Amino acid sequence: MKKHGMLNSSITKVLADLGHTDWLVIADAGLPVPKGVPKIDLALTPGTPSFKSVVKAVCDDMVIEKVIAAEEVKVGNPDQLAFLNEQFPNLIAFVPHEDFKKMIEKAKAVIRTGEMTAYSNCILQAGVFF
Repeated sequence: MKKHGMLNSSITKVLADLGHTDWLVIADAGLPVPKGVPKIDLALTPGTPSFKSVVKAVCDDMVIEKVIAAEEVKVGNPDQLAFLNEQFPNLIAFVPHEDFKKMIEKAKAVIRTGEMTAYSNCILQAGVFF
């Protein structure tokens, strides 16, 4: 058994397999997952687990060099925007939500949370620790 860090075996496997510039998506409960992209479904009940708690847990175990979020989060969910800015200062790029949904086709996996607020999604681009 692992001593610390990510305990979810599916997420641990994805993180271990990520290479530099690979993408991992953390999504709210409503984001459509494209066919062929593995989905790790953590959703239990509406709101559980939250987008914030999953982002924090993944960030503890992943080197992140860039974050991509939907432009619409700026108006549609200022609370999540503040969280993303706090969690990832100077790392966030914004794209239209329709473009965001197309981009996730290239992700290594999507982690689905129980989050029920609009635009609570991000693409985490893997960096390197050396």
